[in-house]
Amino acid sequence: MTPPTRRHQSCRAAAFRAVRRAPVAFGAVLSAVALGAVAGAGRDRTATGDLALPLIAAVAAVAVAVYTSVRRRRRTRTRTTPGGRVPTVVPLDELDRRARRLLVETDDCVRTSREELRWAAAQLGDEAIRGYAQALEDAASELATAFGMRQRLDEGEGGARALLEEIVARCGAAGRRLDAQAPGFDGARALERTAREALERAEARSRESVARVAQTDDTLTGLRERYALSACLPVAGHQEVAEDRLSFAASCLHQGRRAAERGETGDATALLRAAEAAVGQADLLAAGVARLASALTAAADALPGALTAMETDLARAAAEPARTDLRTRTAQGRVLVAELRREPGREGVADGKDASGDGTAAGEREAEDRGTADRGVLDPAGALRRIEEVTAGLDRASQRRPEGAPALDRLDRALLVARGSVGAASDYVTTHRGAVGCEARTRLAEAERRLRAAERAGTPGSAAPAPAAALSDAREADAFGRRARQFAERDVRTYGTPYGEGLWTGGAVLGGILLDAPRRPGAPGDGGPASYGGPATRARRGGADLFRRRKRADDRI
Repeated sequence: MTPPTRRHQSCRAAAFRAVRRAPVAFGAVLSAVALGAVAGAGRDRTATGDLALPLIAAVAAVAVAVYTSVRRRRRTRTRTTPGGRVPTVVPLDELDRRARRLLVETDDCVRTSREELRWAAAQLGDEAIRGYAQALEDAASELATAFGMRQRLDEGEGGARALLEEIVARCGAAGRRLDAQAPGFDGARALERTAREALERAEARSRESVARVAQTDDTLTGLRERYALSACLPVAGHQEVAEDRLSFAASCLHQGRRAAERGETGDATALLRAAEAAVGQADLLAAGVARLASALTAAADALPGALTAMETDLARAAAEPARTDLRTRTAQGRVLVAELRREPGREGVADGKDASGDGTAAGEREAEDRGTADRGVLDPAGALRRIEEVTAGLDRASQRRPEGAPALDRLDRALLVARGSVGAASDYVTTHRGAVGCEARTRLAEAERRLRAAERAGTPGSAAPAPAAALSDAREADAFGRRARQFAERDVRTYGTPYGEGLWTGGAVLGGILLDAPRRPGAPGDGGPASYGGPATRARRGGADLFRRRKRADDRI
């Protein structure tokens, strides 16, 4: 039996259809009447005067029918929702928030997928994961394009709505690429079936990482003794964060072994993934310290040549017609050269003797310290940056474009500085991505794009930019990299500390190893570990309860 409400709705729908079709029916009736009149008139040729009214009625009927049909077709073409209602336009502020959220979320997916892909390559070999690696690179390319649009939007270029809609579309495409590969990737790794072996590999890698981080302490001590604090700032806190990640990994591996022994393969796999991510971040931080040490040594070696080249540029500028801007730049250059030419540690010492003039052991130590200082300056990378800034100012004031071998030498030095700042910013964002927002990631993506463009100048090919353009890209990459680091540190300070009394997941929450963490200080993560995949699949391993618990004494190692 049909309910009364349903019968009422059916009657209303039938009445609506009847009203909507009435003009067409009326037109058809009038047409029939008109045709009958015409036929009758044809039989009675004396009644031609009576044809006027039927013809007018016929024309009116046809006009009504045509108008109704055209209106219905137009309404059908423009209808975008089932009820024919025009879709609500998303407010620009809401669209902007959605784009920011998707950029951060997709960037996290790409970084997490890249981390796990390295573990899969060590387990299966590069050939076995080629398809998953290609999907990741495709997703990263979509994301890079989206970040480029965000940078354009922040700089006030283009239409805001069009750019934001394209960002949302690009991020969605990148996430779907990774989501589509996640089931096959899990099948290839088969962690549930090989949990014990995978735990053994992770434990071996963890022990190697512990030794590497221990060596980092000696490296940092040497850097602090030789260079100024500003030279060591890019790796400030690296050792402490790496040790925290390794402590978290050790606890996860210990619990994972126990879960595997109990046959709880799901829990064992979730704990394994968390441990893998933590060990990977510890390795990344240790590598960052080693990279900085190598870069500072290279910068110290390149500094004498940079000073000589700058003195040549200053002499050339002095020979040109005097202009106010050129005189200002030249004066700045001379001050900088004089500052960098001063030799630290020589005050009161001459000819290898101390201030009293004798050749005692103290004087020998002073001479050794002076020799160490002579090999470089307090911040050689910063010195190269300042030299390039002043030299670029001289180019602008002299209206001269850098060309030839001198320009390529300058480019090598600028790339050395840019790689250091961009690499340090990337390491920081990766290991603190649970707190880092869209602005820092956008500046980092722009820095990486500029750096790639500058590096193409050193490779053969028609696409390589001119030395002047490559130099500009290298300087911009350095500036964007340092800005990204500043924004990321600001975000972390605003986020606060995720650590609290008895909590053991704080560093994993901050590092984005654990998902869906509440944005308040002192709270453990609500989600399990992140895995290879997009937004719809990266949290598939679950295991949130494992990480919400407080760390028990018997779980510590």
